[in-house]
Amino acid sequence: MIPSQSYVNISFFHPPAFLMLGISGLEAILGWISIPFSAMYTAALTGNGLILLAVKRTPNLHQPMYYFLSMLALNDVGLTLSTLPTTLAGLWFDHRLIGFNACLVQMFFLHSFSVVESSVLLAMSFDRFVAISNPLRYAAVLTNNVIIRIRLAIVAHAPLCLFPVPFFIKGLNFCPGNNFLSHSFCFHPDMMRKACADIIININYGLYVVVSTGGIDPLLIVLSYTLILHIVMGLVSPQECIRALNTCVSHILVVFVFFIPIITMSMIHRFGRHQPHIVRALVAYVYLMVPFVLNPIIYNVKSKPIREAMFRVLRGKVQG
Repeated sequence: MIPSQSYVNISFFHPPAFLMLGISGLEAILGWISIPFSAMYTAALTGNGLILLAVKRTPNLHQPMYYFLSMLALNDVGLTLSTLPTTLAGLWFDHRLIGFNACLVQMFFLHSFSVVESSVLLAMSFDRFVAISNPLRYAAVLTNNVIIRIRLAIVAHAPLCLFPVPFFIKGLNFCPGNNFLSHSFCFHPDMMRKACADIIININYGLYVVVSTGGIDPLLIVLSYTLILHIVMGLVSPQECIRALNTCVSHILVVFVFFIPIITMSMIHRFGRHQPHIVRALVAYVYLMVPFVLNPIIYNVKSKPIREAMFRVLRGKVQG
């Protein structure tokens, strides 16, 4: 019985920590690379923080469209903070180790915030559809109670959907010495492929999460805009048509900025593992940083009410 028990303990192995490669091969210039990364993290946190303050302090922005925008900004802050510690620790101090359980926690929050982002973008497309298809009943349809329920559904959906994932990873057997992660953060496909075990359950469940969010949400967004375009084309005045479409431009740009990198990254992890490491690393950083830097810029440029409210926040004034 003793040899058998000893065999079980040895055969099932979890690495105490993972080594995150990040931008490997460029260690000599990590200090220089850290400058744009630090600037982008600062821009993402500052820009989204300003949007939150602008919506909160401006009564004129207490409308469904801006409530969803503030939820998007808050989620962008959370997603930025979920990768900031490990990324900057690797760039500033060349510290690339992360404990096994800490890696599971980071992975859970990273993917949860990504699912929330997708769901908020879908809710924003529904908001635009209601505003354009039935503007007279817009406030009656999207009441505060309805918005609260949508928010609660979005926030509850992500953790419930991803709750089994850390347990699936924790149940896998890892080979000693195979503890290298491709990125400076913990990504589910990257972690599960380091296991020396059958990962079919992990693959299938990961595919389910991707299809149910990154697959269905964009399709429903496209459907919303197809219906919006059909309604707008029926407007008699070209000015009304342009005015209606102009209210959607910011959201359309944000949708493209978010979904193109995340779909590209998922495809590379599934079908492009032969690609050079630097290519996968760059795609990962584009997915994790560029959208959350650009979102506040897009809304600042394309939305005059948001731009004016952000300027008032910067000047320390509150609209009465």
